[in-house]
Amino acid sequence: MSEQPMSTDAEVESTAFTDKDRVEGEHEAASVRAVMINRPRQELYDFWRDFRNLPTFMENVKSVEIMESGRSSWIVAGPAGADFELVSEITEERPGEYIAWRSLEESDIDHEGWIEFRDNPFGRGTEVRVFISYDPPAGTLGKVVAKVMQREPRIQARRELRRFKQLMETGEIPTSRAPDAAPRADRHF
Repeated sequence: MSEQPMSTDAEVESTAFTDKDRVEGEHEAASVRAVMINRPRQELYDFWRDFRNLPTFMENVKSVEIMESGRSSWIVAGPAGADFELVSEITEERPGEYIAWRSLEESDIDHEGWIEFRDNPFGRGTEVRVFISYDPPAGTLGKVVAKVMQREPRIQARRELRRFKQLMETGEIPTSRAPDAAPRADRHF
C-alpha cells in the first residue's frame, strides 16, 4: 500500500482572479482590478462610501454630488477635455464589505460596477477589488481614443487604486509635480 506524500504547498492564488462568475458585465468593456492596502477593512470602506472623498485621489473625477435614495451624480473628465456626467444608483450594499452600482437613464455613459473590501487571509490588511463594466461613448473608436489619451476606465482604475492605497497608507499621494505655491527662482540673473 503506497501513500501519497503530504504536500506542504499552500494555494496562495489571489482571490481577485478566482471569482470569474462575478466579472462579466452587461456592457461592451469590462475590467476588474485589485490592490492590497495595509489598513483595516472598515476604515477603507467608510472612506470610499462617502463618495465626496473620491475626487481626492481619482484624478478624472471632478466632483460628486450626493442625491436622494442612494443616487449620486459624478462629473468625470473624459478624452480631449470632454466632461461626462455619470448618474448612478446603489443596487446592493453590504456595510463594511461591498457596494454595487449601475447607471441611470440620465447618465452620459451606460455603466455598472462594484467594489469589494476583503480582509487578507494572512492578516495583512485588506484586499480591495473594483469591477467596472461600461459602454464607451462612440463605441470601439471611443474606447481606442480613451485608451490613447489615458482616459480609459481600465487604465484609470489601476491608477486610482494605487493612489487610494497611497492615500490610505501614508496620508498623502506622492507626486513629482511642483506645488502651485512653490516659489520659483528667476533662472536669468
